Amino acid sequence: MPEKPELDIQHVAWSDPRAIALRDVMDAEMEVRYGLSSPADAELSEAIHRALAVDESTVVDTVLLVDDGVPVAHAGLRMLQTDSGAEWEVKRVIVDGRRRGRGLGRALMNEIIGIARQGGARRLILQAGDRQPEAVGLYSSLGFTPIPVYAPYAEHMPQSLCFELILH
Repeated sequence: MPEKPELDIQHVAWSDPRAIALRDVMDAEMEVRYGLSSPADAELSEAIHRALAVDESTVVDTVLLVDDGVPVAHAGLRMLQTDSGAEWEVKRVIVDGRRRGRGLGRALMNEIIGIARQGGARRLILQAGDRQPEAVGLYSSLGFTPIPVYAPYAEHMPQSLCFELILH
């Protein structure tokens, strides 16, 4: 049996078309999961999209896992201004649905954690939805602990689940 090539970890621009394509897949999945595609929800949906938006100038790194030339996972790391100052925030973690359960999310998050540590981050924060138990399970298994919902999610997404990982 031929050996399976290892995943290629690539650091790319937030605007890389492959990264955008994976985020588009995530957006479509979340719209279905959270049911925000009806016209009646248009105003709320727009507010949520604004809260989730990422200003590319705040992005520290964007990581793709690539398998045989195909991007299969994505995560971003940005600086977010909060009431307590600048925070390192993990954004837009997605693993291709056909490849979940194989440790790709863990590999991706370990890369992001390493980047933050090398950058001198004191902690990492992130937001997940209350209908994403697999993500919550991954973050918890990596040592992330719950924190109060923070801006920009608190106003329009109070059901969010937010987490921190203290980096010493």
